[in-house]
Amino acid sequence: MAVWSQIPSPTSMSKFISDQPLLSLLDKQCTSMKDLKKIHAHLIKTGLPKDPIAASRILAFCTSPAGDINYAYLVFTQIKKPNLFIWNTIIRGFSQSSTPRNAILLFIDMLVTSPIQPQRLTYPSLFKAYAQLGLARDGAQLHGRVVKQGLEFDQFIHNTIIYMYANCGFLSEARLIFDEVDTEFDVVAWNSMIIGLAKCGEIDESRRLFDKMVSRNTVSWNSMISGYVRNVKFKEALELFREMQEQNIKPSEFTMVSLLNACAKLGAIRQGEWIHNFLVTNCFELNTIVVTAIIDMYCKCGCPERALQVFNTVPKKGLSCWNSMVFGLAMNGYENEAIKLFSGLQSSNLKPDYISFIAVLTACNHSGKVNQAKDYFTLMTETYKIKPSIKHYSCMVDALGRAGLLEEAEKLIRSMPSDPDAIIWGSLLSACRKHGNIEMAKQAAKQIIELDKNESCGYVLMSNLYAASYQFEEAMEERLLMKEVKIEKEPGCSLIEVDGEVHEFVAGGRLHPKAPEVYLLLNDLGLLIQEMGS
Repeated sequence: MAVWSQIPSPTSMSKFISDQPLLSLLDKQCTSMKDLKKIHAHLIKTGLPKDPIAASRILAFCTSPAGDINYAYLVFTQIKKPNLFIWNTIIRGFSQSSTPRNAILLFIDMLVTSPIQPQRLTYPSLFKAYAQLGLARDGAQLHGRVVKQGLEFDQFIHNTIIYMYANCGFLSEARLIFDEVDTEFDVVAWNSMIIGLAKCGEIDESRRLFDKMVSRNTVSWNSMISGYVRNVKFKEALELFREMQEQNIKPSEFTMVSLLNACAKLGAIRQGEWIHNFLVTNCFELNTIVVTAIIDMYCKCGCPERALQVFNTVPKKGLSCWNSMVFGLAMNGYENEAIKLFSGLQSSNLKPDYISFIAVLTACNHSGKVNQAKDYFTLMTETYKIKPSIKHYSCMVDALGRAGLLEEAEKLIRSMPSDPDAIIWGSLLSACRKHGNIEMAKQAAKQIIELDKNESCGYVLMSNLYAASYQFEEAMEERLLMKEVKIEKEPGCSLIEVDGEVHEFVAGGRLHPKAPEVYLLLNDLGLLIQEMGS
């Protein structure tokens, strides 16, 4: 039965002033803003919103995940004398929204215009807002106020202060507060420190704290796993997940997304497939974030067909799913399919964004469709009014360069509204090498070196270009110049998955534990090839 049909008539208003059955609908059957607005409209007719209890319940729903924070503020402005609970509710709602700054502005308004004074439940939301904004220095002033009121050892306030400092990179301040009281069994405080340390690159210290925890929850495990992924320690992330499984701890969807990202970076297809099956078997919600991570994993592991199967089975596709699939097809040699899929995106109820155009421009670039790339670039800027980023320009320069339109590519670089980076000049330099334009290549290499004196790209590509043109002395001079300025080319590396374990090999490196056996086998293969050739 619809919510509206259960609302009593105005003639029985005296009845629900006393027992308030209408308000009970907010708690039991109101599941959307549509339901809420119907109830609210009826309450306005009866004058009940003036009652603090009614107003607070409406406000509480509006600030919930199913609510609308802007509507919540509209409701709040109609309350003449909000009590402390109402102030705390609207402040908390904005602290959890995409505009946390409004939580701080409301707090200031509360101090200036209201006789109501903040209490212990007011402060945690404010510290979270400062954390979201990265304004720990401003939050430190609120910290001082809390200390003056003698509330700094309140558990909720204490934990959010730690979270604010740790999230903003103020690790010494966070650790000082963390050590001030006995936090041995306070898992929230420990999680805040683990997240903050990992975010600031202190991943080993983060793991040390994780190992010392007396008790852990799912957030603890997820924070440590995502911390490893953030710090490019993908194998450690997967190993920790195995340990998590051994202890029979159910992971969250955030844990699984982090693991899928790790598999994508490593190219660990078997482990990625296992995680995908785990998600399906354990009935995880395949929301847009999870589906995008699955698609991205399959594409980066070189299995775009599997990614497309996943994409086609999702009833409601978010824009990130479309973008990831178009990009994945383009990067795996299915450029025509990527362009076709982009056309499908245009026909859907979603609008392409700047990432969508990077993906389709990449497809045009890799397939040599330079004219189509120009058309999409024009479509993006003129029809969708998307301002080109440096990545869009990079795709266009690469496409023009591959097609041999070097002068047009250079002209586009010179016309950019922002300064081109070393990547764009590197694209032009690579094109010059391919088409043998030494003079333009010199200019591009000069720009790269001016932008980053430690960048080896300019020297290496110029050396290769000279060598390809049989100018071996000039090629040698470029290599010697690299040595003079002490620039070393970063060695390449490759990853291979064997029996579910990912192995990394660096060019010229011998750090792998089985390096002696690998080199011995390569030597034997070399001798065998020589014998077969003779």
